[in-house]
Amino acid sequence: MPYKKFVEEYSLYRKFKVDRLPPKTDQLPVVQVNMECPKCASNQTFVMTNKYYENCGHTNFPVEGLVFRMVYMCVHCQEFERVFYVKVDENRECLMKVGQYPAWEIKGDANIEKLLGEHSGYYRKGLICESQGYGIGAFGYYRRIVEETIDKMLDEIAELLSEEDLARYQGALAKTKETTITQEKIDLVKDLLPPILRPEGMNPLSALHSALSEGLHAGSDEECLEFAGTCREILVFLVNQVAASKAASKGFTASMRKLLEKKAQKNC
Repeated sequence: MPYKKFVEEYSLYRKFKVDRLPPKTDQLPVVQVNMECPKCASNQTFVMTNKYYENCGHTNFPVEGLVFRMVYMCVHCQEFERVFYVKVDENRECLMKVGQYPAWEIKGDANIEKLLGEHSGYYRKGLICESQGYGIGAFGYYRRIVEETIDKMLDEIAELLSEEDLARYQGALAKTKETTITQEKIDLVKDLLPPILRPEGMNPLSALHSALSEGLHAGSDEECLEFAGTCREILVFLVNQVAASKAASKGFTASMRKLLEKKAQKNC
């Protein structure tokens, strides 16, 4: 399928909306994917080795309502295979995995779990809910992480600011202590982030604010899944980036101090 994200990341029975698919099986494109290979004990490239129309009777079989098999083999070991069964809806606008072997793996980021500490349980439960298509549950767990860590996260962001920007941020940060509403806290500081937390000009706190707000009004599991995934990805980015930036700053400060001390000793 022309959708790496669908093959690599989507769990069973989670709908993946697409632009209208080609009408015949022989017109469907094939893509490589990158997934874990247990035999190689690493992430590897997988290629599709079968045809979409293998059990259809003829090559240009209509795809509406079709369930077809996709067999992917690791190009490194040439042995380990992943098999997916995918259903196309009647309008050719939605894909859904209805079978998978090996079974869907629920594996969180060990570094993120370590950084989240006591909140890592919510992260794992959110992943489990996502894997089963329980969007409302997943959104609830990720939202809980944001609500319980937002004050600490905003305090840590202050450590990454230059002196020039720090005064303005601290004024907004003080106002965040006056409210218990997470969206209001984020709204107060979302435009004051340092460049290191705004890749290509994108603002993760603004996106998080929007996802939290929209998620409150999303009615179905399917709708909440999209907001849950957004919250998780932003959380992972912010937690990783803040921790990495603090570590780099600490390392730089220690190196500079060591250098200055050495220079002072040499001048004595």
